[in-house]
Amino acid sequence: MSPSDNISHTQTCLKPENDSNQLPRIGEYFMVKSRTDSAWHPAQILEIRKRDQITRKTVTLTSLDRTLDENSDYEFYVHYDGFNRRMDEWVAFSAIDFNQKCVINSNESKDSFADVSVSDPNVKKLTRNQKRKHDEINHVQKTYAEMDPTTAALEKEHEEITKIKYIDRIQFGRYEIDTWYFSPFPEEYGKQSKLWICEFCLKYMRFEESFRLHQIKCPIRQPFGREIYRKGTNSVYEVDGVQSKIYCQNLCLLAKLFLDHKTLFFDVEPFLFYVLTEVDKEGAHIVGYFSKEKESVEGNNLACILTLPPFQRKGYGRFLIAFSYELSKIENIVGSPEKPLSDLGKLSYRSYWSWVLLEILRDFKTNITIRDLSQMTSITHNDIITTLQTLNLVKYWKGQHVICVTPKLVEEHLKSEHFKKPRLNVDVSALRWSPPPKRLNKVNKK
Repeated sequence: MSPSDNISHTQTCLKPENDSNQLPRIGEYFMVKSRTDSAWHPAQILEIRKRDQITRKTVTLTSLDRTLDENSDYEFYVHYDGFNRRMDEWVAFSAIDFNQKCVINSNESKDSFADVSVSDPNVKKLTRNQKRKHDEINHVQKTYAEMDPTTAALEKEHEEITKIKYIDRIQFGRYEIDTWYFSPFPEEYGKQSKLWICEFCLKYMRFEESFRLHQIKCPIRQPFGREIYRKGTNSVYEVDGVQSKIYCQNLCLLAKLFLDHKTLFFDVEPFLFYVLTEVDKEGAHIVGYFSKEKESVEGNNLACILTLPPFQRKGYGRFLIAFSYELSKIENIVGSPEKPLSDLGKLSYRSYWSWVLLEILRDFKTNITIRDLSQMTSITHNDIITTLQTLNLVKYWKGQHVICVTPKLVEEHLKSEHFKKPRLNVDVSALRWSPPPKRLNKVNKK
């Protein structure tokens, strides 16, 4: 596909006025070939840097009056217009068509990957409720105009601070993974284009030689902490932020590369981390984790959750969510994830809540209340209500929410492609865990 084939109504491409041998200006738009889909998209240049091959350091340019050489090692950090920020990336000189400079009409709303406009007269306009469902299912992000002023201001500040993702990829075990977001690694590591990370102890390194040597010498072959679950080739370890502080801090820095809204990096002592692994003869390989506060004033049973990209779409996210609720059942409390959830986190939770509630409603033959569902699942009243509202299974009548279902309606939902049966289930008989003694008598179910 040529660059001009991919221009939407929001962009106009022009011949650049500046000399093509000069560096472009930060903020300008050009057609850029994405590494993800090899297609050309209009993108804004956010940063320019030149790699010093001798010192192996990445140097951010402060002057824009240097001439371009197609064979030089300049890199350009770009944001693809209308795409999620996790698609931002560093691209080579050859990936930019400097003869296709674009002008973006910022007054028009931008489409996301999942929200492409369709010029079909037979396509009906979505109602507000249908649009909300569509946005939840396809994790479409809100624009600043859709946020309240305070949230919009905080979002803009967060985006500005984390705008440039200097670490473009990591080597994690046998996987080379493209990163999604900025992470506040220490200065000497945070400006590297690539980091090498030990998948067992989570030590991060700047150079491949150090990484290979570390692989030979590192004695660690499983997460820190104690194993509390083992079923087949999967195991879960509970890691205390006090007892394994550096390990947990490194885990948070790793997670931030793939999570946009995450603020926990160094104050890990108040948290427990539950690390999910795949076990083979080489050891227990991290595939994901969730963390939670030891004492949550707000009643959260999960603070942060992540499945690493190579292991996504295998059911691990749903497994971790289910695992957090099994712990809540043992503690005899109801819980909810800390807000805000990431777009993918929101999608996973909505899917989990829907499936669990629909399974109960299908098998329950008598009247059932939201209180009953909460006691059976450890899901909060509010999460149950919002989920049932999405499914059109609850009505507000005489000052309270009443569940309104028919067997046919429940079966239709369960057969929907949006509510697939979990690939992995938590086998409670394989769970070897009990809450701290001081929490055994802390009943929070309502």
